[in-house]
Amino acid sequence: MTQARLWYWQRMSAMLLGVCVLVHLVVMVYAVRGGLSAAEILERTRGSWAYGAFYGLFVLACAVHVPIGVANIVREWWGWRAATSAILASLLGIGLTVLGMRAVYGVIVP
Repeated sequence: MTQARLWYWQRMSAMLLGVCVLVHLVVMVYAVRGGLSAAEILERTRGSWAYGAFYGLFVLACAVHVPIGVANIVREWWGWRAATSAILASLLGIGLTVLGMRAVYGVIVP
């Protein structure tokens, strides 16, 4: 049953990541084609909770998706036990969440 849940969460996070990547690329291309510099982009994102919510969701989707895949890879390729790969996945998920949310905070907080 656990493998079915992990499969489900990885597929759901993959769908969300696909949308987030597409929106991110469209916004970045629009901003750069409009002649905005990195400093000008940051000025526009400061204080925007909409950007914060979007990129926070992006980070959480990554923090769900990546550890599940890494746990599967280390079990299949390197022969790690399920418990050891689960610990690695948990640490990776926590690390991605903390670092990603710090980046979101840095982009939106004035």
